[in-house]
Amino acid sequence: MNHEIHIYENAEEVSRSVAELIKNKAVTAATEGKHLNLAISGGNTPKMLFSLMAEEYSKLIPWKTLRIFWVDERCVEPTDAESNFGMTYDTLLRQPFIPAENVFRMKGEDIPENEAIRYQKLLWEELPVKNSFPVFDLILLGMGDDGHTASIFPDNLALLESENVVEVGVLPLTKQKRITLTGKTINNAEQVVFLITGANKAEIIKQIIHKEDIAGKYPAYYIHSVSGKLDFYLDKAASTQL
Repeated sequence: MNHEIHIYENAEEVSRSVAELIKNKAVTAATEGKHLNLAISGGNTPKMLFSLMAEEYSKLIPWKTLRIFWVDERCVEPTDAESNFGMTYDTLLRQPFIPAENVFRMKGEDIPENEAIRYQKLLWEELPVKNSFPVFDLILLGMGDDGHTASIFPDNLALLESENVVEVGVLPLTKQKRITLTGKTINNAEQVVFLITGANKAEIIKQIIHKEDIAGKYPAYYIHSVSGKLDFYLDKAASTQL
């Protein structure tokens, strides 16, 4: 796993740095007459990022260039408090400068297995293809306390090797179904970025970065980029054991 680690004072600085990354990549794509295809995750750190983008980057990012997809989604209505789309809509997507046609949401309210098939077909249609998988320009990931990422959990590592682009994952404790990109789809991106904040993630981060034996049980350990970049954007609290 080749990677770069970026450490910042706090979660706000992590968010600002990733906002700058998105802006710079979008500006470059616009200059080249291309789209920037971005897949996003839910969580508190992305929520801070999206709020920052809405408030300070409305005129800095070429929004017609940026196309937004989802890494995963809980199988709930979009108005549900648990919906990743709902959170993103409330913090960013409701802004008038976001082109509606550039938003490709996972429909958590639909039958999970049917939605996985629909979203997979959509990605084949909308994204370029390399290594027999669709290619995102940038994927933003978080990591749970159990080392899961996307909706790939430690008890279902098979999703990392699935030949499908999109699958149905299951949250172990509640058995809630999720729609998720698979490991091969994530690893086929041009750049993968982990946004990880908080001291409760420090031990797992250390285990993953140092390739300790225990890290093999964490889905996040297996994330890399086949041909591009893998970056960890951490706050000081998450990096204390590195």
